Amino acid sequence: MQHSTGFIVMFAAAICVVCSIFVSGSAVLLKDRQLENKILDRQTKVLDVAGLVEEGQSLSRAQVLELFEKNIEAVVVDLESGDVAEGVDAQSFDQARAAKDPAQSKEAPENDAKVRRIPNQALVYQVKQEGKVSMVILPVEGKGLWSTLYGFVAIDADGNTIRGLTFYQHAETPGLGGEVDNPSWKALWPGRKAFDSSWQPVIEVKKGAAGPAAEDPHHVDGLSGATLTSRGVTHLLRFWLGEHGFGPYMAKFRGQHAG
Repeated sequence: MQHSTGFIVMFAAAICVVCSIFVSGSAVLLKDRQLENKILDRQTKVLDVAGLVEEGQSLSRAQVLELFEKNIEAVVVDLESGDVAEGVDAQSFDQARAAKDPAQSKEAPENDAKVRRIPNQALVYQVKQEGKVSMVILPVEGKGLWSTLYGFVAIDADGNTIRGLTFYQHAETPGLGGEVDNPSWKALWPGRKAFDSSWQPVIEVKKGAAGPAAEDPHHVDGLSGATLTSRGVTHLLRFWLGEHGFGPYMAKFRGQHAG
C-alpha cells in the first residue's frame, strides 16, 4: 500500500513531535536527579582532594554524604575582605551563577588564567578533624588549551602547604592535557608550597621534571606534550590564590589557624 507524499511528511512530523515531547519530559523529570548527582560528584571530589577517600574508591551515595557531613564544613566568604559572609546559606549558594550575575560579581582584571568575572562571594570547604580545621579546600578555575578547567586545591592549616589538587570538569586532550586526572601526577602535589616568604602565590607547573617537594617546593612536573595545559594550571592557581581571588581569605585563615 502506497501513501501520498503529504501523508509521509505528516507522519514524520508527528513522530518528531512525540519524540521531542518525550525527550523534553524526561529532561524535566530527571532535572532534580541530575542536580543531585552533580552535587554528589563535587562532594566526592572534595573528599578526594582532602585525602578522605582513596583514589578510585567506590562509595555509595549514603557513604559520601556521611563522610562529607562528618568532616567538611562549607562556608561562603567575601573575596574582597576575606571574611566569612554572614547570613548566606552555603548549601544553596551557587557560585557559578553568582559569577554570571553583574549584581553579584565584577569584571576581572586582565589575567593569564583568562578568568572573566569574579564573584563577590565564593564557597570554600573547611576540613575539620577533632574539632580543629586541618585544611581548607578552595574552588579554582581557568583556561587550559581547549577548555576551562574546574577543580579544587587543598591547603594545609599552615596556609601554605598543598595537600592535593583535583579537577572535576575539563575537556583537555586525553593522554596529554587530560593527564591532569592521572593519579601519578596528582600524587606529586602534596607537600608543595603555594606561596613564597612574602605570601605571593608562586606555585608552578614547570616544563620538565621538578625535584622532590622538600628540595623544590614551588614546582611540580610538567605534563608531557601539554605545555599550554600545564601553564593553564599554573595561571589558575596563582590567580585564585592571589589578591583578586582567595588571597585576603587565606591571609585571615593563616592568622586564625597557622602555627
